[in-house]
Amino acid sequence: MDPNALSKAFVEHYYTTFDTNRPNLAALYQDGSMLTFEGQQIMGSQNIVTKLTSLPFQQCHHSITTVDCQPSGANGGMLVFVSGNLQLAGEQHALKFSQMFHLIPTPQGSYYVWNDIFRLNYA
Repeated sequence: MDPNALSKAFVEHYYTTFDTNRPNLAALYQDGSMLTFEGQQIMGSQNIVTKLTSLPFQQCHHSITTVDCQPSGANGGMLVFVSGNLQLAGEQHALKFSQMFHLIPTPQGSYYVWNDIFRLNYA
């Protein structure tokens, strides 16, 4: 599959799932996966989903501005860098964010998130 098409499909799936049913993100991580969220490191699928589902907002909408990708390593991994806006319910102004994913292929032909780094971008 074309790396750009793969990364765009992943990004669409990830943020649609985040915005509509965060607990379902567990399927995208494994026990060795790590999330760094605003400097806090969280390891393991269940701990990552616990963090994401305990954020202080229930409804949001991600609007993606850019998606860049690069192949990573001999095993077919992918680095995906995303920038965009996060609109929280009831808030007038969107928050700018950046997020990086390191995707690793599975033996079944799909990918999982090995590393995930998220930061809000303050002006």
